[in-house]
Amino acid sequence: MEASLTGRLLVAGARLVDPNFMRTVVFICRHDDDGALGVILNRPTGMPVADALPGWVEPLAAPSVVFLGGPVQPEMAVALGRLLPERAGRAESDEWTPIDERLGLVNLSASPADEAGALESLRVFAGYAGWGAGQLDFEVSSGDWWVLPADPDDPFTSDPEGLRRR
Repeated sequence: MEASLTGRLLVAGARLVDPNFMRTVVFICRHDDDGALGVILNRPTGMPVADALPGWVEPLAAPSVVFLGGPVQPEMAVALGRLLPERAGRAESDEWTPIDERLGLVNLSASPADEAGALESLRVFAGYAGWGAGQLDFEVSSGDWWVLPADPDDPFTSDPEGLRRR
């Protein structure tokens, strides 16, 4: 495995014509020897999160709709959250899987009353993008993806359609 891409952005290159990923920006939540997992940041749907998960509305970043996170398990909701500064460094638990000091995956089956108060921002995705061991490294080395540093606000941008251009 090359260096971990956890916390980085993948921007689809011009050669990437798979309709699942064409013109996408993916935030990598985990990348290790077993593979990689990420969510597409620039594919909002018209479905309000409030319709599917009414208890999680309070910390939602605008637009407060479900995003298409990727082709793997599209029936499953995946949530990316940013902790309030005073909650930074939270340990891994059944409710929280840290990506860095403030970003992490939120277990939406947890009580929103218990978890939402710790979050500054939340984004909900239908499905995720996944790669097997070595697959993402191969795609990056083949030029399918450009790897860029992620700005802390990128996963929660209010202009997801403009993210790729930026």
